[in-house]
Amino acid sequence: MLLIAGFATGILIGLTGVGAGSLMTPLLMLVFGVAPATVISTDLCFAALTKIGAMRLHHHAGLIEWQVLKRLWWGSIPATLLALLSLGMGQHRFQENTLKAAVAAALLLTTVGIVFQSRLHRFMSDRIGGDIERFLRTQAFLTVLLGAALGLMVTYTSIGAGAVGAVVLACLYPFRLTPARLIATDIAHAIPLTALAGAGHVLVGHVDFVLLGWLLCGSLPGVLIGAGLSSRLPQYILRVALATVLAIIALRLLYSLGQG
Repeated sequence: MLLIAGFATGILIGLTGVGAGSLMTPLLMLVFGVAPATVISTDLCFAALTKIGAMRLHHHAGLIEWQVLKRLWWGSIPATLLALLSLGMGQHRFQENTLKAAVAAALLLTTVGIVFQSRLHRFMSDRIGGDIERFLRTQAFLTVLLGAALGLMVTYTSIGAGAVGAVVLACLYPFRLTPARLIATDIAHAIPLTALAGAGHVLVGHVDFVLLGWLLCGSLPGVLIGAGLSSRLPQYILRVALATVLAIIALRLLYSLGQG
């Protein structure tokens, strides 16, 4: 079952950029009954190792937007270090129901954003108008701010780098990032972010290396398959696949809250 879960998640990661946190975290909690602290710690290592293969394929295809990526890292890496410092000082505690509710809310908002991506694109285009210079200055600052928010979210919950980051980036870069480029850039951003957070959790958390090994055996071939397909599938299919996956996860998490 862990091999199958890893393989399916790997395909989704390569195809949409989402799944390492937003799919695997609730899956391990809801289906396999793993404790939240162990899930978050193990999933961060899983995300970093799984996405490396997808990034190499996207890099060879020329899909990564490096300027956008550097702006994200300027925000996310310092924020990750601060979050790890607070974890090491014992200032954060994992609460399962709070985590589930927060994740579900973020995923539902992300799903709405993806479904209405075309309308968001037109809205942002109209907002830019003729003041393109001012927008570009604001764009850089907001991208760094987004990176900082993702750094905190990913370190504490292992979720956000793909699901939340994708929609916000689509709004910040309505002309520059096509769905394929958005997925590639989002995956590349998540690798050092999750690797750094995962390394911190190895020291202050509880990484289950046996669980991690089984998941990677399934996910590594799966992510290569998904990444190979992502640049060939129509953009509409990518958006529908991403929105469907996130909506299912969010509804399942909300349902689980009432079950204690």
